[in-house]
Amino acid sequence: MPPALTPDSTAGVIARFLKARAVTTVFGLCGGHIMPIWMRLDAEGIRIVDVRDERAAVYMAHAYGELTGTLGVALVTAGPGVTNAMTGIANAHVARAPLLVLSGVPPRAQENRGALQDMSHVELVRPITRYARTVREPALALPELDAAVSYAIGDGGDPGPVYLDFPTDTLRAEVPRALQLPEHFRPRARCEITPAEAAVAAAVALLWKAKRPLVISGRGARGAGHELVALLDALGAPYLDTGESRGLVPDDHPSVVAAMRGTVMGEADLVLTLGRRLDFQLGYGSPAVFGGARFVRIADAPGELHDNRRGEAEIFATPRLALAALVRVAAGRAPALDRAWVQSLRARHLERAGRLRATMRVAPDGADGRMHPNRLLAALAERLPNDAVIVADGGDFLSFARVGVHAATYLDPGSLGCIGVGTPFGIAAALAAPSRTVAVLTGDGAFGFNAMEIDTAARHRVPLLIVVANNGAWQIEVHDQTHTHGKVVGTQLQFADHAAMARAFGLAGERVEKAADLPAAIDRALSAVANGRPALLDVLVTTDAVSADAKSGLAWVPDLQPLAAWDEAERAWRAR
Repeated sequence: MPPALTPDSTAGVIARFLKARAVTTVFGLCGGHIMPIWMRLDAEGIRIVDVRDERAAVYMAHAYGELTGTLGVALVTAGPGVTNAMTGIANAHVARAPLLVLSGVPPRAQENRGALQDMSHVELVRPITRYARTVREPALALPELDAAVSYAIGDGGDPGPVYLDFPTDTLRAEVPRALQLPEHFRPRARCEITPAEAAVAAAVALLWKAKRPLVISGRGARGAGHELVALLDALGAPYLDTGESRGLVPDDHPSVVAAMRGTVMGEADLVLTLGRRLDFQLGYGSPAVFGGARFVRIADAPGELHDNRRGEAEIFATPRLALAALVRVAAGRAPALDRAWVQSLRARHLERAGRLRATMRVAPDGADGRMHPNRLLAALAERLPNDAVIVADGGDFLSFARVGVHAATYLDPGSLGCIGVGTPFGIAAALAAPSRTVAVLTGDGAFGFNAMEIDTAARHRVPLLIVVANNGAWQIEVHDQTHTHGKVVGTQLQFADHAAMARAFGLAGERVEKAADLPAAIDRALSAVANGRPALLDVLVTTDAVSADAKSGLAWVPDLQPLAAWDEAERAWRAR
């Protein structure tokens, strides 16, 4: 038997390091190669949320870190534990989420001899991490942990996931006290980057001379909500959020024109991106989508500063500080804004948004007699509290939820399109924000990826509401196959009874088949959640409803742009 683990073992030092860095919760799935870390985390009073699949552990750590502003930590075992975790790591990589993933490898004497779960994990994860190392020497554990966390939070580059693993005998070995330097335990302050005065002046000149400026926020704008509102108040420009920054600006702010997204992107003469990549969701910044608009780019991560389109002005700085500097330098200066244009956009936005809310409440049932997804979303919107945390997941249902539900805090699969995050994200959100209602709104296909995590929610008594929109299909693909190929192949599911599954695991579970039954069912589910019990509603919805994403051509993957209309515009622009 191995010797008893001490606080000075490598595993003990890892646990003490995490505690010193204010990590209170770790998400993981146990295994022999990581047992030393697992037991020392428990000894240090760090909560372990044990899950049913390593992918879910990484998803949970991702969401927990995003919502708490701390480092998310996942602990997964060797071999298949790491390969299972890779989708979660890849999603965090694309989302630029600070995340530490820890694992183990066989003892050094057994390396490369065919040991159980012996794999070179680092080679697998290196392309999707900011930093990846195997730490074989106990004395190097602290410096490596310190360096990894620095990379994770974005010191010197984009933030993102980092990975460390340790041979199991290394984890059991002692780290000499003399080498446990206090400096490595000390929390590392997040660096704030002050904007260059010349860059700020150049940006102000462009923004305040523009007649039709547009502000678009992303991941980097988090934590800068107050300063963003101050800029919009001073400049008067219309504003678009994205899934990375929902809730930063209140819906009642006069700059919000979300329902006019395509129109304002095409009409703007200057676009300010704030901590946001110009990825597929923004047409890669192409002139085919944005016309002749020039760009101003602000970011504290290089990947959000100059991808696809360079800015006429580029400010590499902490967005909060950059926004405050813009407002300060522009003080007393009148913008050249076309106010009639902004007022028209806002009026049309309000009209469209109001019409959508009204039509959602009365959306007709399909020919199959099942309710429209918008009836479900309208009923939820009327009953969820204003400060609810919303997690949207899926393909078709996500398209409906993205425009049909407003949220102060919102999470979704992100730019990787990583469906299946819903239940794990929701569990982490409920643990991170215990005083707020958390609702996961997911399609039945997406729910199936991590459906077993309802067991995690039940065992840990995580109070969250999961709503499954059950249409028995991968509906976007069904729509594409029907209209593009004339035949449906391998994209239909069964109308499984997810509520019965939930009840079997101890949740409050209920199936809803008629829209008239929704209000009472939602109230019963929220009552269970308020009493500390997770709840699941399995709601049958029609297959006749066609989402905006299904109509856009997203499923058939056009050659040049993600959407059919943009693809046609791109072809026409390139041919000029």
